[in-house]
Amino acid sequence: MNASAGRAAHPPLLSRVTGTWRRLRRAHPVRRLRWLRSGMLALVCATAVGWVVVAVDGGQEITSVRRADSALQDIGAARHAAQQADLALERAVATGQLELIGTGTEFANATARISTLVTAAAQGNAAGAAGRKQIQFVQGQLTTALELAATAVRDYPRTGRAGVDSARGALTAPRLPDPDTRRPIPGTGGLLASLQDLEETQSDGLAQRRDASWLNPFRLWLLAAAPALMMLGLVLATAHVLIRRFHRPVGPRLLGVFALTAGVAFAAAALTTWDESRLAAHPTAGHPVTMTVALLALSAAGVLNHMAYRPRLAEYRFPRP
Repeated sequence: MNASAGRAAHPPLLSRVTGTWRRLRRAHPVRRLRWLRSGMLALVCATAVGWVVVAVDGGQEITSVRRADSALQDIGAARHAAQQADLALERAVATGQLELIGTGTEFANATARISTLVTAAAQGNAAGAAGRKQIQFVQGQLTTALELAATAVRDYPRTGRAGVDSARGALTAPRLPDPDTRRPIPGTGGLLASLQDLEETQSDGLAQRRDASWLNPFRLWLLAAAPALMMLGLVLATAHVLIRRFHRPVGPRLLGVFALTAGVAFAAAALTTWDESRLAAHPTAGHPVTMTVALLALSAAGVLNHMAYRPRLAEYRFPRP
């Protein structure tokens, strides 16, 4: 008996929807117009909130992507500096005076630049924990290469080219191939190979960031289309009530509400997409002037919405209870 009472108290979803639709059909036309007016106004407000959310969060995500892109450029520059360090070490050996002149200023400057660039890249790490681990590994390899270079200079009279070759190998050794697939194994090789691994890791992380949250084109344009499609449905429902019950067509004011709201929604998506494509330092969608214009347009849509329904609602006067 309790189960029967529970089923009676909680009818299936389809029955609820059917009952709601029947009540809507039986409702007075003016009441339906009031509901439609409220729905239109709610969508105008939702569009305004959506613009602010996309402008603020999208701007923050674009800033994060810009940092990650800058980190990727720093890693590329660090790879070039590692190549310069190897050439500088080779030129120092070619002088035949390595024990006297050491590795040279060029080698010191190149390795210092690598350290600076990798440290800067850590600020825009886009690969999370894997990226941080790889950056630490690269920094450790750089330290090893510097120690081997210093040892090669100190022991040059005894070890000759062998010590220098060991230091250069720490810089330029290729990645080891996989015995089965013959593909290079990440995490092996010298500093240049590790910088290449780091660059690939950061590039994958950057691609994921550029396709995340509000920067995802599908999600962004779906957010823009949703209120426009819902509002189009309310406009068609309003047209049905006006033609069937009032014998009047939809006025230009209601169409203006739809045009303004849809225009603002799609403008938010278009501007955010444009800002992301050029990694704007100052996104247009979040600019105070742009946001002011958008909110003023939506305010005008709210006023037009009230004026569009007012003439028909004024034709009826209900007695007070």
